[in-house]
Amino acid sequence: MSLLNDLVNLNLCDVTEKVIAEYIWIGGSGMDMRSKARTLPGPESDPSRLPKWNYDGSSTEQATGDNSEVIIYPQAIFRDPFRRGRNMLVMCDAYTPIGDPIPTNKRFNADKIFSHPDVVAEEPWYGIEQEYTLFQKDTKWPLGWPIGGFPAPQGPYYCGVGSDKAFGRDIVDAHYKACLFAGINISGINGEVMPGQWEFQVGPVTGISSGDQVWMARYILERITEIAGAVLSFDPKPVLVCPNSYNFFSFFFGYFFLFFNLLINEAIEKLSKRHKEHIAAYGKGNERRLTGLHETADINTFSWGVANRGASVRVGRDTEKEGKGYFEDRRPSSNMDPYVVTSMIAETTILWKP
Repeated sequence: MSLLNDLVNLNLCDVTEKVIAEYIWIGGSGMDMRSKARTLPGPESDPSRLPKWNYDGSSTEQATGDNSEVIIYPQAIFRDPFRRGRNMLVMCDAYTPIGDPIPTNKRFNADKIFSHPDVVAEEPWYGIEQEYTLFQKDTKWPLGWPIGGFPAPQGPYYCGVGSDKAFGRDIVDAHYKACLFAGINISGINGEVMPGQWEFQVGPVTGISSGDQVWMARYILERITEIAGAVLSFDPKPVLVCPNSYNFFSFFFGYFFLFFNLLINEAIEKLSKRHKEHIAAYGKGNERRLTGLHETADINTFSWGVANRGASVRVGRDTEKEGKGYFEDRRPSSNMDPYVVTSMIAETTILWKP
């Protein structure tokens, strides 16, 4: 085993200029991540200079067997925390052989929105809170839960410390450091209200990079849980039969550094008028979470308020006081597509004319 570890950790920089690039893309479910590696002649910082590649789309539910080739275009480069050295993780999106984005390529339309001159001029910033649950591999039951049973009610677990309160911290800290190594603007982590439930934050990040960084952070977390022998879930309500009041969500912070009384109010008003469209795009299973209970708004009704965690959109006290700052859209689910949600917020608040 020690020899295997030595080989895995070989430093190639001393013997070759070549590097390993792990090409990563989103699979047919819209949540599964796929990747494969190739050797390149040397390191590269510009994704447009990397070669395109292809994969068998019939094996990822993204093409038929008689026309299975899908082309992946490199879009963002990150340092590889697993192979280290000069090796790379490459975030890609997927196209047909004639250059059309395939239906599951949500990055393409998002990039068009973020490239619009009005959006570029506004420069929206995003901070994204990503929550997740760690499960025991063999039992498919959350870490820290008695097998087939339920933990004590929430209270001691949020930001908790101790072997009876925090479960999976080694995975969480490994992910935190790996994201920083990769070049992701991860801004923090914390334990959440349910045993085995954690959160990380990415941002502030501008434009299309917010989606690239969240997807790459998800990929790195998936790889780390693979190594640790745990199972990762982004489901917004991962244990339906739990009798305790656990909730599970991700937030999107739209950092618009503008005058609160005019422009943020105007943005929130626009969001209210497209509530149904946003809910439809904000993740699967959200109706199980947005019940109007446990610090959530009702899925059918838009609301907003200052310091109100039961509203669809929350404005912080500092933003109200300073007359500028950010607002928090609390509706997106933890399994949302960040390309879809961030670009939709930009489209509604900047481009859409009611």
